[in-house]
Amino acid sequence: MLERSLSQNTIDAYLHDVDKIDQFFEIQEWNLSPQMVERQHLEKFIFWLNDLGLGATSQARILSGLRAFYKYLLIEDLTEIDPTELMDLPKLSRKIPEVLAYDEIQTILGSIDLSEAHGTRNRAMLETLYACGLRVSELINLKLSNVFLDIGFVKVIGKNNKERIVPIGEEAIKHIRIYLNEYRNKQANIHKDHENVLFLNRRGKTLTRVMVFMVVKEAAKLAGISKKVSPHTFRHSFATHLIEGGADLRAVQDMLGHESITTTEIYTHLDTEFLKETILSCHPRNRNNAHELGYES
Repeated sequence: MLERSLSQNTIDAYLHDVDKIDQFFEIQEWNLSPQMVERQHLEKFIFWLNDLGLGATSQARILSGLRAFYKYLLIEDLTEIDPTELMDLPKLSRKIPEVLAYDEIQTILGSIDLSEAHGTRNRAMLETLYACGLRVSELINLKLSNVFLDIGFVKVIGKNNKERIVPIGEEAIKHIRIYLNEYRNKQANIHKDHENVLFLNRRGKTLTRVMVFMVVKEAAKLAGISKKVSPHTFRHSFATHLIEGGADLRAVQDMLGHESITTTEIYTHLDTEFLKETILSCHPRNRNNAHELGYES
């Protein structure tokens, strides 16, 4: 990595990718050295990433990193086989991820069991995801010192360490307070390096991205939602619902932390049924209202 002069952010991304494949191999109970890994193992890993909701761009980056790793092993004569050689990169596109309707959001949130300590945390996490439109990385790194519940704002550290201030709604505030009062403030095993992190795992440390993916996936399953749901689905739904409610695109851009308005525009889409009804009711060539508008002879 140093030889390629990669940025620290890129190096961190590759390290996170290594963590993911370690977690997958651990789940599968595969104790394999790099030389023992075969194409079928990596294909199952990519399928697992897809099930977690990781997009094609993330999958392509991970596979690219694996290819570079095995290229290095070949150059150094540390292996004779490259299991990534015949694997295809996921097709990259600007396809808009599926959006949840508001009642589907409500059903997912309502499916979480609040009688369990981790349930109060999970409800607060998902309420915050939807209320603030956060990236999963922003959620797991949200600091207690950056959460201002009394005035209804959170300070978010986004990509390239850029800060932004995002309003947070009453429901999210209510569930964060429940989590803090009933669990977080009573947690005795908090690691000293994670004391300022809002959402913690049972070991008192920062949650992983994969853990949040699994929480979202399980909540959607319990809610009976058949759509492919990931933490990003909550972010996309946040932006879509704001725009449908009349929010200014520039304001949504600021809340999402996008550098370019063009990026924000891919989060917008028209409700096709609403568009159809509008055209049918308003277009002068529509037979149902042509007479009323004075276009019928």
